[in-house]
Amino acid sequence: MHWADHTAQTLSSRGDSQIIASGITPSGEFHVGHLREILTAEMIHRACLDAGMESRYIFIVDSMDPLRRVYDFLSEDYQQYIGHPLAYIPAPDSGGNPDPDGGSYADYFLNPFLAALKEIGVEPEVVMNHETYESGAFAEKTHSAIEQRDEIRRVIEDVSGREVPEDWYPYNPVGSDGSLDGVKVTRYERPYVYWIDRQGVEGKSDIRTAEGKMPWRVDWAAKWGIHGITCEPAGKDHGAAGGSYDTGIPICQMLGSEPPHKMVYEWIQLKGMGPMSSSTGLTVGPMDALALVPPEIMRYVISRSKVGRHIDFDTGPALFATADEYERLVANPPSGSDGELSRRQQVARDTQLGSLRLSQTKRGANPADSVAGVSFRHLSMLAQIKSSDEDVWESLRKSGHLEGEPGDSLFGRLRRMRNWVDGPHFPDAAKVEIRTRISDEARENLTDEQVGFLSALGAALSDCNWNEGEISSCIKSAASETGVGGRDAYVALYWVILGKSHGPKASSLIAEMDSFSVLSLFSEV
Repeated sequence: MHWADHTAQTLSSRGDSQIIASGITPSGEFHVGHLREILTAEMIHRACLDAGMESRYIFIVDSMDPLRRVYDFLSEDYQQYIGHPLAYIPAPDSGGNPDPDGGSYADYFLNPFLAALKEIGVEPEVVMNHETYESGAFAEKTHSAIEQRDEIRRVIEDVSGREVPEDWYPYNPVGSDGSLDGVKVTRYERPYVYWIDRQGVEGKSDIRTAEGKMPWRVDWAAKWGIHGITCEPAGKDHGAAGGSYDTGIPICQMLGSEPPHKMVYEWIQLKGMGPMSSSTGLTVGPMDALALVPPEIMRYVISRSKVGRHIDFDTGPALFATADEYERLVANPPSGSDGELSRRQQVARDTQLGSLRLSQTKRGANPADSVAGVSFRHLSMLAQIKSSDEDVWESLRKSGHLEGEPGDSLFGRLRRMRNWVDGPHFPDAAKVEIRTRISDEARENLTDEQVGFLSALGAALSDCNWNEGEISSCIKSAASETGVGGRDAYVALYWVILGKSHGPKASSLIAEMDSFSVLSLFSEV
């Protein structure tokens, strides 16, 4: 059983209605690592729907969280906003300066991310946490937490092992300067929390408004109850022993709610570079990734991997292998009844079918539509040797890959492919540059047997219907006639056409070339 379906089955014991959640702090640029949490939650949501349950997927934006520091992309003018909730500080302009007319800081970073999620088939119900505070929805939980502050403090100390000051309060008021930092609570008289800030100014905050917020570990536990969340995947930093998940569960119960099903996922790592991190700058943005990678492939990267295993995200050579794996699964999905398969084979079948189902950007879509009749490798070749999109479409029509006009899926695949080919992530080994003359290096690497093969192939191709099938037959016949092994035959072709020992499928490549150009190259040999 696929991990998302298994989780849905587990959740069914809680009832027929589920609320799946994920969240994010909009403090800066997001990275692909964030997509693992979001897609994990969204796939569980889909699995619940597929199992016949009611389900909502909510995306909680921690817009009440404060600005922690002046990040590299911000000007020093943001020093004045450190400690201020992200919802209430201005967005940066193109130079990183506060722009009073640019909307909120939180929205500035959130909106492009939501656009990226939509492109990958994720459209959650967005919950802005500052609005939840403004609505008064936190008031009861805040009051309960303050009433039980000594007990909550002991839970945090016992579970996390960290020391919490005796005068700690589960509420951080906003001070006179708009900052959450350096504000000391002096007393509580419902519904007001009285305080003195770092300027020595005294004031009070109404817990029925957004004049303050609970600290992270208590805030998270309160949100579970406020929104009725039944499952919220969390990264291993939060899910580790003594982490915020382990303190959140008893705190949630103390605040009168049932905690969600605990699920911990591993991080996504950049291939060979370790986990992605906004603070270290080791990131690939979701918009960057989705400009290169078809959304179904990005979803497949998440869906095929067990949540407890890390993922090496690679937009280089491994992307071909991932696309090949996905396309093989689309072309030949596993089948067989339970009576025909062993238990292990049943598990493998259900896992693969689940991965394929959950990889689609639209629930219930036909996976074949995502491939649009063209393999990833073939499209990569066409994107390099055809300068215009119309030339690509015409080539696909001639080869039988396309009838009529291309659909949105194929348009999107070619757009992303051109971005990948033209960008820094495209692997050198996959680059295709057709030669107009045979290079000296090619001549040095060709054996007498390979020269004989190329001569025989040139003669065969001169009287050949110029299509991939006929060209493939000519290659095999010429190799057999001259006694050249299959691998040596193709290596010879690549040396002559591309000036290197490897390349895309040779018959496909030659079929896309002008016959006169090909025969001229062979005649040089």
